[in-house]
Amino acid sequence: MPHLVENLKIACATQRSISHLCRAIDINRQQFNRYINGQTRPSAHNLARIANHFDVEAADFFLAPTLFRERLSKSVVGAYEGSELFNAFPGNLRALRRHIGYFQTYHRSPSWPEMVVCSCSRLTEQGGLMHVKSMERLRDPGNGIQQLSKYVGLAAFYRNRIFITERVTGPNSILSQTILLPFDEYQRVYLRGTTMGISWRRENLPYASRVIWRHVGVEPDLRELLGRCGPLPLSSRQLPPTVRSFLADPAAEVYAMPAEY
Repeated sequence: MPHLVENLKIACATQRSISHLCRAIDINRQQFNRYINGQTRPSAHNLARIANHFDVEAADFFLAPTLFRERLSKSVVGAYEGSELFNAFPGNLRALRRHIGYFQTYHRSPSWPEMVVCSCSRLTEQGGLMHVKSMERLRDPGNGIQQLSKYVGLAAFYRNRIFITERVTGPNSILSQTILLPFDEYQRVYLRGTTMGISWRRENLPYASRVIWRHVGVEPDLRELLGRCGPLPLSSRQLPPTVRSFLADPAAEVYAMPAEY
């Protein structure tokens, strides 16, 4: 039990806050406080959830603290040791930390001509890497379409550019890539760039289009954030002026691979 308590505190020290950690693993803050204060021991199920968040085994929390620190620091990198691609992440982690939080994201898609697809994403630091989680909610009552897609990935920062690679969770995973650029060094609200993916309503054709991310804080109203997701016309009042001007520009054409190829 003493090792468990100390190792929980060691793991927590790698997170931005206890509240942030509890939200990420969906455990009540008061309950988690009892764990790190030694008042009660996590159930096997909850300990497994905590361990999964830190990419370690549940049994690792009972190791001597020195061994646990080693296991914690190697948990993410060890599985990919020698991988040049994985070693590209996170790049300049200090620069990425300026953009931690939630974003409302907007892009054009060949699946929704003349529309803007509004989604949401989140950047969080974990285990020395910058993780990305995105959610795309598409609703088209007229055609009976209601789709919810979740993405997970990693972000890297190089030469004032943010490089993001994500995959769709679930059995039919695909990859998407996004490159973002801050409007200027001190402006952190909007990140603009290009995203590349696969259209789901047009024969799964690859495409590339402009994308713009709007930072909405580290603890926004999540219900409101998700409620804004979906396809919007370019004339929608829900689109901030900066977003509309960037995506309505005639140069903001969606490039899609022709079906005959």
